[in-house]
Amino acid sequence: MLNYEFPPIGGGAGMAHKALLGKYARSADLHVDVLTSGRRPGLTTERPAANISITRVGIDKKDLHHWRRFEVLQWLRRARGHYRRMLDENDYALVHAFFGFPTGWLCYRTAGRIPYILSLRGSDVPGPNLRLQLEYKLLGPVFRAIWRNAASIVACSEGLRRRALAFMPGIDVSVIPNGVDLRRFHPAAGRGADETLRLLTVGRLSNTKRIDRLIEAVAILRGQGRRVALKIVGGGPLETELRRLVTDRRLDAVVHIVGRAEGGRMPAIYRDSDVFVSASMQEGMSNAMLEAMATGLPIVTTRCEGVEELIADNGMVLDDDSPRTIATAVAELADHREKTEGLSAAAVARAAQFGWSAVAEKYLELYRKIAQADPTRRPR
Repeated sequence: MLNYEFPPIGGGAGMAHKALLGKYARSADLHVDVLTSGRRPGLTTERPAANISITRVGIDKKDLHHWRRFEVLQWLRRARGHYRRMLDENDYALVHAFFGFPTGWLCYRTAGRIPYILSLRGSDVPGPNLRLQLEYKLLGPVFRAIWRNAASIVACSEGLRRRALAFMPGIDVSVIPNGVDLRRFHPAAGRGADETLRLLTVGRLSNTKRIDRLIEAVAILRGQGRRVALKIVGGGPLETELRRLVTDRRLDAVVHIVGRAEGGRMPAIYRDSDVFVSASMQEGMSNAMLEAMATGLPIVTTRCEGVEELIADNGMVLDDDSPRTIATAVAELADHREKTEGLSAAAVARAAQFGWSAVAEKYLELYRKIAQADPTRRPR
């Protein structure tokens, strides 16, 4: 398995990868070697289970949750030799790569030796991400070559699958969704009688997440006299700008940017909230949204990939991403707490369909299919 980011480096894709490994550790007939990145130069190996090893190729990582172009290229250059050595020394059945690029590039270069599966995660599929428009333009032909030679391509949501098909019509893309750890993320035994509706959003503080719209929505709601508060969990390049916006709107007492929280703190953070809100313009399938649902939080979100699988009778999907529209949706929940309770119960039931055991089994079925296929494939 290849992934250029893995906890503590990266975000949702690394966490999803780690969760899969937790299920694979129980498969006696499966052996997995993971090649990923490390935060400091050097080569290290971990063995979290008897049948799983994790090799980290270290780079000069400045920010654990943000990749500079230089860092991506540095990892590719350093990982390439280790990847080929691993292929020379082991009789692997296949390679499973998270992200079509950069990790998919290593697989493409050895497609004649071993079949590979690509798990598309979101940012690796050309779309509205403003920060990556130059990369999408320059690397479009490379992406297509990598996809064309894959034994299988998997998107983590139906919406991401459609975006992939818009970029490369006719390509075969299946869907295996993200999952959630239902043992860790579950509702609180009981919620207090606090009159304030506690909103929560979790994600990188970047343009794509549009956190500013959520802050503006809270300003509107407070101006209307409604008791709401917002907790923002995550770090990123817009943190200073967003803190300034909070102060400018005189919301310091009710909007709290707490920074990035370690995974062990997240269940309690969700349980201390009433509603999960999101204004993201692009997702594969939101891990945070799944965790919120499993904890019993109704969802208020703008429309983007992944929400159609997650939101039915457990939240609201908004076609208009304006702060006023978001505020109107939240106001409905603030004014009708009985509706919030009904959405909460539906959220828990909906999240139960996305346990990691079912996700892992779908991937295991795909592995068996690829491993039994014709081994004489060559790149086209």
